[in-house]
Amino acid sequence: MTDNWGEAPGNEFTVARHQEKSDDKDAERRKVGTILEVRDLTKQFYKNKQLFTAVDHISFQLQQGECLGIVGESGCGKSTTVKMLTHLLRPDGGEILLDGSEIQYLKGKELKNLYTEIQMVFQTPQDSFDPRRTLGDGIMESMINQGISKRQARERMEQLLQQVELPVELAERRPDQVSGGQCQRAAIARALAIEPKILICDEATSALDVTVQAQIVDLLKRLQKEMNLSILLICHDLALVQYLCDRVLVMYQGKIMEEGEPDTVIHSPESDYTKMLVEAAMLGQ
Repeated sequence: MTDNWGEAPGNEFTVARHQEKSDDKDAERRKVGTILEVRDLTKQFYKNKQLFTAVDHISFQLQQGECLGIVGESGCGKSTTVKMLTHLLRPDGGEILLDGSEIQYLKGKELKNLYTEIQMVFQTPQDSFDPRRTLGDGIMESMINQGISKRQARERMEQLLQQVELPVELAERRPDQVSGGQCQRAAIARALAIEPKILICDEATSALDVTVQAQIVDLLKRLQKEMNLSILLICHDLALVQYLCDRVLVMYQGKIMEEGEPDTVIHSPESDYTKMLVEAAMLGQ
């Protein structure tokens, strides 16, 4: 296993890791406490009349200002975990604490408030928008729903477009009238509109070509630093995780097999499954 894994020719995430290390101390100073804590989380389904454990007693924490990656093959439990975090599935066991408070049993106004705290960026950016409405309308929607005036929402929307490096004129276009990369930038702006504490990115770059992937990842990295944003990155790309994440969890068959800093997990994997993932990634370069 080479020391320059993740920096092979053609890899768009080739920023030297030693440059990133110089920012680590500043990042640590920004991180203040645990914002999300998952304790012994479990979810089971019936599959072909057999009880199947999709998420098997996992526990982890997400710190303020941290980017935490969850990697693993399809079916490992990543998406099921996200659905439980976002109240789309109820766990069969365990706890989910946001700022120390359990979120599983929220209803009404409290549940609505949860959706302002946790926002998602999806694999297919068009999924974030109504195809019949403009991008600007889609970005402003959540702000107006929170009681912000249309004038203030529009001002904020234009600021967000600038923040994600899009021309304000694109606000008047529909999702099918912009490129995939532009639409994903707009989706990130939409997710940030109500200033969430946590941004969940579920394979948010996998539907984009390699060059655009790199641009979106750089944007997320910049926003994380500027906004002290906590990011949960659901991903199968170890090179992306190595570049963007502060820590990584490796999932297999619903369990967390390994946890640590990306460089350590990639260069010195402990579990056989992680070793297999790393070897497969190296062969795919």
